[in-house]
Amino acid sequence: MTQTVMCRKYQQELDALPFPPLPGKKGQEIQATVSKRAWEEWQALQTRLINEKHLNMLDPEARAYLMEQLERFLDNRDTDQAEGYVPPSN
Repeated sequence: MTQTVMCRKYQQELDALPFPPLPGKKGQEIQATVSKRAWEEWQALQTRLINEKHLNMLDPEARAYLMEQLERFLDNRDTDQAEGYVPPSN
């Protein structure tokens, strides 16, 4: 049976993450409050931001920037977008 979680982003019970996506307390908090669907959507946005903005993940400022964008995404606030990104059409 799949576990569910009250998703912070979607405000509904959705499938939970099978394990914390980040180490430590932050990862445990995300696992307890973020659905698998929301996390997968965040990962896609994060990948676009890293690639389009040429972020160096060894740079503490780049990591802090992504954590800020993660919080904004999960709180349904505006996030930065990759310039020129066009979602695929169905």
